[in-house]
Amino acid sequence: MVSAVFHFPAESAAAPAAASTPISAQVSGPAAPAAPAPQARAPAAPRDWAALSRAFWLAVLPPLCGLGLLVGVWSLVAAGSGQSIPGPLATWQQAVEIFSDPFYRNGPNDQGVGWNVLASLQRVAVGFGLAALVGIPAGFVIGRFNFLSRMFNPLISLLRPVSPLAWLPIGLLVFKGANPAAIWTIFICSIWPMLINTAVGVQRVPQDYMNVARVLNLSEWKIATTILFPAVLPYMLTGVRLAVGTAWLVIVAAEMLTGGVGIGFWVWDEWNNLNVKNIIIAIFVIGIVGLLLEMALVKLATAFTFEEVKA
Repeated sequence: MVSAVFHFPAESAAAPAAASTPISAQVSGPAAPAAPAPQARAPAAPRDWAALSRAFWLAVLPPLCGLGLLVGVWSLVAAGSGQSIPGPLATWQQAVEIFSDPFYRNGPNDQGVGWNVLASLQRVAVGFGLAALVGIPAGFVIGRFNFLSRMFNPLISLLRPVSPLAWLPIGLLVFKGANPAAIWTIFICSIWPMLINTAVGVQRVPQDYMNVARVLNLSEWKIATTILFPAVLPYMLTGVRLAVGTAWLVIVAAEMLTGGVGIGFWVWDEWNNLNVKNIIIAIFVIGIVGLLLEMALVKLATAFTFEEVKA
């Protein structure tokens, strides 16, 4: 019997190379185009330091010039008035002393400027909150229904121009207290911007939106929450911003008349003590707090304001 022996040739050294060669390279025919070499990343464009510097100085230099002008005029007025009006340096030294301990208490009528600012902000918050609870829903209703708009427009036009301080005696008569009277004054001066802006926003909602709501047979609650509220929100926030600014202006004058604890009372008390430095410091404190309130509400209004996309 003959046995067959099969001999398997050993793998040559070139086999792995042939196995790793792409199929396209092993097939006879025209050579496949080589893959493009990866391009080197383009270097980043150098920053335009001149433009950045120009933008920085355009943002910083005008406010510095304005502050410098204020300090210069203040120094000239103080120098020309003798000793009656303190200069910037003396006022700064007094401010450093005051704000080293702004929350001291030496009795009900002797408290730091921090407690007075917080008391004023508390009155503004309560009066403004009550005005928002009344004014914003009333603005929705007045703007939504034409009969109510014609009914209340004469009353709003009659009462809105009245000075807020003219309502203070009415508050003292009704509430028998200085603090609720001041809150009442804030309420009556804050309600008009929110009510009017909300009503105008409702009236400017496109009629197409209301036609769609009528076709879908939506309830008034659905119309108010899904159609009116998103469209009226920018108007409403504008009214809120105007109302807060007016309330902060009025509370200072109201506290001067009613007394107690508050930044307005603090100004009047320092005047009775002939301490002009503290009065000037209080003016700056009032301005800074009002500016912070304004900036916060502007940011809030910007976050909820949208622009219509034009086709």
